[in-house]
Amino acid sequence: MENLYNKTKFMLNKYKLSANKNLGQNFLINDEVVERIVDSADVNEEDLVIEIGPGLGNLTEYLLERAGKVIAIELDNRMIEILQDRFSLYNNFELLNEDVLKVDLDELIKNNKNEKIKRAKIVANLPYYITTPIIMKLLEEKLDIESITVMIQKEVADRLIAVPGSKLSGAITYCVYYYATAESVTIVENNSFIPEPAVDSEVIKLLIRKEHPVELEDESEFFKLIKVSFMQRRKTLINSIVNGGIVKNKEEAKQLFDDLDLDYNVRGETLTIEQFARMSNYLVAKKK
Repeated sequence: MENLYNKTKFMLNKYKLSANKNLGQNFLINDEVVERIVDSADVNEEDLVIEIGPGLGNLTEYLLERAGKVIAIELDNRMIEILQDRFSLYNNFELLNEDVLKVDLDELIKNNKNEKIKRAKIVANLPYYITTPIIMKLLEEKLDIESITVMIQKEVADRLIAVPGSKLSGAITYCVYYYATAESVTIVENNSFIPEPAVDSEVIKLLIRKEHPVELEDESEFFKLIKVSFMQRRKTLINSIVNGGIVKNKEEAKQLFDDLDLDYNVRGETLTIEQFARMSNYLVAKKK
């Protein structure tokens, strides 16, 4: 294939385009990184690949060569003509001019799986500003997908793949860990893009779990507890759950901590997912 840098410059000139900062566009021009993404996603002809935000289609081209079908979801109207022109000869390409947060992905996957297309995978170079909502949509909707391979801002990536209870943990760390096993694929320096973003990126792969690591009485209560625990990171967990309305008062919180053998001064970010699960299940049982 032609060098991605030259191809990208040619398309931007031909269509008189520049990156849309409001949509967080940075066009990937590093051939090796594109190949690494597709290799790590382990794409083959039995796969339906849903690509979010294809932009000019640099990653799309590689996916189309390997996947049974690629459905590209692109919000930017300016990119639609380019993608249609570029991939008009591919019979395994479908383009949706939609906001991925409003797309019924479950229905999309069901309608496209058949005897030849046996698995669904998500592959994307995600805009920094909307990474978390997209990741959470993909996980919380419990889609029939095998994996999510995405390139995102390195700082966010490190939080997503962290072990719950470690220094880098955030609320999303526990959510990702509950639904998937996560690993880093490669670091991508900012000079791999046009225009260059201010920070480096990272490709990560989330392999959807067949079984969750903890048993929960109520998933929504569990995630509510975690969210509240991280809303005021500098506060102790006792203060966080009192202020967040998880328990009525400090006395009730201390009773909870006594029963679960937790230190009164512990902070939410230091708890394991098992400890949060025990706390959540305890609180749900108390309500019954």
